[in-house]
Amino acid sequence: MNSNPIIQFLINVISLNNSFKWEYVFKYLFHPYVLQGVFVTIVLAVCAQLVGSVIGLLLYFFRRSQFGPLMWFGRAYVLLVRGTPLLVQILFLATFLQLIHVDRFFASFDPFGQFGFSIQVPMDAFVAALAALSINEGAYMAEIVRAGIDAIDTGQMEAAKSLGMTYGLAMRRIVLPQAARVIIPPLGNEFNGMLKNTSLAYVISVSELLFTSYKTFGPAFGATEEFLVIASFWYLVLTSAWGLIQVAIERKLNASNVEPGSQNARSRWQRSFGFGGRSAREAVPEALAPPSFDHR
Repeated sequence: MNSNPIIQFLINVISLNNSFKWEYVFKYLFHPYVLQGVFVTIVLAVCAQLVGSVIGLLLYFFRRSQFGPLMWFGRAYVLLVRGTPLLVQILFLATFLQLIHVDRFFASFDPFGQFGFSIQVPMDAFVAALAALSINEGAYMAEIVRAGIDAIDTGQMEAAKSLGMTYGLAMRRIVLPQAARVIIPPLGNEFNGMLKNTSLAYVISVSELLFTSYKTFGPAFGATEEFLVIASFWYLVLTSAWGLIQVAIERKLNASNVEPGSQNARSRWQRSFGFGGRSAREAVPEALAPPSFDHR
């Protein structure tokens, strides 16, 4: 026993007065149930982010539409969704889907069971969580898409139309590819938040990471704090891994805010994998370079 009172106090805090069992953390950190919860969290986050991004893009065009009902629908959607808590939306959709008996459609549908899952994932609750997360994300992605597209000079669209392109073709080939460099960084941050927001699906019994670790093991072993540490560890792993992927994507698209002088200081592994983009001088196409004149 350490005689230093400060050290002893810190030990008591970390071990919750010697009631915290670290052996549970190390024993169940890679338990199949926990790993299956990690997989469900990833699937839920990826699907919700993809659907939410599509909703956000559609909302941008709705709000820019000359057709009144579409314009007001887009504005009301963003106002309503951003003005209500995500947890309330999850509970509302879960209750609504129960009222219309959506669970009957998923009575014999168990896609996660095909992967050999030993935990039961209620598909009606999973769909409710997916719908709520997607709808909520769509409202925020609408603002991100708006900021990205509005950052592109209007002359780009005018030039495309002067070449005979339609509005849709100009958007697809000219504006959106340029706007992607502005949209990618906040989009990556949104997905980072999405990985953590999936934990709210716990309240409707979706067998994601928090539910499988805290609800399944906690009461059974009387060690809720230990399994909350396990869940926190995996959330940290997921968000950290995505952070590295986001940095690589931003550098590949040259979308990160890198100081000009640092472009020449790329490390060997970045050059090997093509990260970091080209310098500003290298990125200028030959066609846009200033003409040279021969005065001879």
